[in-house]
Amino acid sequence: MHINVIGAGLAGCEAAMQIASRKINVHLYEMKPQKKTPAHHTDMFAELVCSNSLKALRVESAAGLLKEEMRRLNSFLMRCADTCRVPAGGALAVDRELFSAAATQGIKNNPYIKVINTEVTKIPENEITIVASGPLTSEPLAEYIKNMFGTSLSFFDAAAPIVMADSIDMEYAFFASRYDKGDGEDYINCPMNKEEYEIFYNALVCAERAPLHDCDVNNPKVYEGCMPVEVMAQRGEGTLRFGPMKPVGLINPKTGHRPWAVLQLRKENTAGATYNLVGFQTNLKFPEQKRVFSLIPALHNAEFARYGVMHRNTFLNSPKILNSDYSVKENNHLFFAGQITGVEGYMESASSGIMAGINACRILNGKKTLTLPETTMIGALSAYISNPSVDKFQPMGANFGVLPELENRPRDKRERGAAYSQRALENLDKFIIENAVGD
Repeated sequence: MHINVIGAGLAGCEAAMQIASRKINVHLYEMKPQKKTPAHHTDMFAELVCSNSLKALRVESAAGLLKEEMRRLNSFLMRCADTCRVPAGGALAVDRELFSAAATQGIKNNPYIKVINTEVTKIPENEITIVASGPLTSEPLAEYIKNMFGTSLSFFDAAAPIVMADSIDMEYAFFASRYDKGDGEDYINCPMNKEEYEIFYNALVCAERAPLHDCDVNNPKVYEGCMPVEVMAQRGEGTLRFGPMKPVGLINPKTGHRPWAVLQLRKENTAGATYNLVGFQTNLKFPEQKRVFSLIPALHNAEFARYGVMHRNTFLNSPKILNSDYSVKENNHLFFAGQITGVEGYMESASSGIMAGINACRILNGKKTLTLPETTMIGALSAYISNPSVDKFQPMGANFGVLPELENRPRDKRERGAAYSQRALENLDKFIIENAVGD
């Protein structure tokens, strides 16, 4: 007996390892290296196609709580992340190549996992299967899924450019983390005065964009969490200064003053050879990216290791299709996991893979599937994507707004986050013991 997992992205890797940890055989289907999507650059598993940040570390934050819950559920990718960390202040960022390499090696070295390098164009019948084909599901499989359910949705996602570290002009830039978090060298900051910012802003909003396909070019559906910087800028000249270029918490040591605007650069790898333009997801044409972003003084000679790209992301109308255990309402032997379900974010996707893997094993063993308490972040996300009352379903990432309200809600934001997290972890630990989740 075996369980099929389609896709070796973050959700697929977590699902496969959860199954293998219970000594059940896995057939893991992955179309790379024979076929890649426009957003993929390597042949490795669990590839991080956008940012290399896994968001906040603090357990008192929504993203930090999610990661702590994953750790307590024996997350494979959290172990990989811990071995591949790069400095990022209060965030957990990883060397993306080392991270994917660790995930790939762990999967390929597991005796219970058989990797099958082929494109899946239809879902196997009469077999327990987890579809974790990702937001860039190949066209044949996407069409098969669409025909199966009679519905599909999509939005457009964007990735930020990456520059070579030695091409950043440190005469203009300075090392610092916002509010002095981290060791002081986690980010390179590219400051701008008012005049420099206005020149950059005007060039950005007028720059030529790359054509989009499969959508209305003039009105693409863009997910707010990955909105292209040029689209965000069109909302007003001050928008970037209150978003990815906010200067608060930063003092330029060269002037002793807070800059008018700041672009932060975050390490892409442990060696610090490349840096990511934080919050600068973009769909500008490549020559335009070079022209416009080079107007930032510290990047006037920037060498781009990778330009930003924009691509289609597909997700199900999950409230009409999925149960809270990630199984299909009309077929409890078929599960979906990852961003295709409408959970948004790397770790959110991975967490759904954990639960789909656990529940697929329980179906195989004739047990009742599990859904975590809605007071946990993982449980709340699974409740959101399976709630039939959700109207105009859109992707959702970890946030305290999806959790049930606290009985005694602290007014202080940090105290409130700590209270949410304490309740979630206490309930999770109790749930794990009472339901023998690790078995």
